[in-house]
Amino acid sequence: MKIVVAGEQKEVKDSLTVSELIELEKVETPEYVTVSVNEEFINSETFDSHVLKEGDEVEFLYFMGGGR
Repeated sequence: MKIVVAGEQKEVKDSLTVSELIELEKVETPEYVTVSVNEEFINSETFDSHVLKEGDEVEFLYFMGGGR
């Protein structure tokens, strides 16, 4: 199936979960990543069970601390 990851179209296996995509994409520090699918945030507790569908648009967001 085809999905869009960070603006790039990708061909992935059917029934891919968010956790599997994180591993497939070699996301650094996955414990600190926030994931949105079709502009809706996915709870990290459901990464293992949230199955992606044809045409889904996935973004990985990293929140950084710092500043003054």
